[in-house]
Amino acid sequence: MATIKVKFRASSVEMKEGSLYYQVIHNRLVRQVHTGYRLFPSEWDAGISEVVVASGTEEGRRNYLLSMKTAIADDLSRLRSIIARLERSDTGYTADKVVELFSSPADCGGFLSFARQLIQELKKIGKRRTAETYTTALNSFLRFRGERDLLFEEVDSNLMVEYETFLKGINVCPNSSSFYMRNLRAIYNRAVERELTVQRYPFKHVYTGVDKTVKRAVPLKVIRRIRDLDLTLSPVLDYARDLFMFSFYTRGMAFVDMAYLKKKDLQNGVLSYRRQKTGQQLFIKWEKPMQEIVDKYDTSGTPYLLPIIRDMDTDARKQYKNAAHLVNDKLKRIGQQLGLVIPLTSYVARHAWASIAKSKNIPISTISEAMGHDSENTTRIYLASLDTSIVDKANSLILKSL
Repeated sequence: MATIKVKFRASSVEMKEGSLYYQVIHNRLVRQVHTGYRLFPSEWDAGISEVVVASGTEEGRRNYLLSMKTAIADDLSRLRSIIARLERSDTGYTADKVVELFSSPADCGGFLSFARQLIQELKKIGKRRTAETYTTALNSFLRFRGERDLLFEEVDSNLMVEYETFLKGINVCPNSSSFYMRNLRAIYNRAVERELTVQRYPFKHVYTGVDKTVKRAVPLKVIRRIRDLDLTLSPVLDYARDLFMFSFYTRGMAFVDMAYLKKKDLQNGVLSYRRQKTGQQLFIKWEKPMQEIVDKYDTSGTPYLLPIIRDMDTDARKQYKNAAHLVNDKLKRIGQQLGLVIPLTSYVARHAWASIAKSKNIPISTISEAMGHDSENTTRIYLASLDTSIVDKANSLILKSL
């Protein structure tokens, strides 16, 4: 096994700082890693190979030396982790390989490079949604840790607690923090499955649950105000409002499902579609306000019902995500105009429909069926035989209330 030593090289110029370097020895071959750390001979104890902080040292210099001691400890831990990983590989290695992996700023075949590789694999097999969530979590982690790759041995519970503290410090809410942690844990577990590392449970001390979110529903009178706003001078706000109202009219249809609606999905006064999230098929009675929105926009060049995916030569999912970002941004502006206390987003339409339906004494089971919920197996079994006409009556009742 390779060994590591910390060495001090004094300057040839008297009263000038010398330099520290690491010596990597393997199979009698010696290689050096220059650290960039500089100190005076009196600040180095060659007997124990440690930085010395003498009593009476000026505070600025003392802090510098203490930070150097911490940095050296981190470097040595990283070098030992690299050597341990190479030893487990059973493929043979050299001192040069140890130095190469230590010096690489971006890719040492560790956690970050594995995450990027996994994301590309998911994209190739069509699991773009998972790839996108992993990318979001990875980008957040990179803002905390930087681009330098991490050995799997460095991904431990202490690091994740530091990351969680970082997220709290920039006011990331607990649910978002948990989202990042759960996805990073999924990436880490994939590496364990492929025997790239052993399971160390690095996420055991951070929050990975789901808190109850602040209520995002608005009452019927607010939906009326949104519908009746005069937005003729701002076509982009009008567009965002129309899609919000279409979602409400269609029992809180998710924006992604609206984006992929095809003209052929509307037949004989019934709109049918499968939820992107669950694959569950839903049927909606076509109502007049839905048709008014569809008639307002020219979609003759596409097979889609709504003007969300417009260019057949451009990636459809990218167009959907860009449109969702645009619509939510403009809806927030509308919400601000109305003086709403919650941010207005496309998801508010879904919450509002459910909340208003409940206020109309529509059974919870009917609401669940209308919205395509399938989170509880018992609810799904109960709802399996529910007549969809009940759902259509519920929707008609709500729309007439407007």
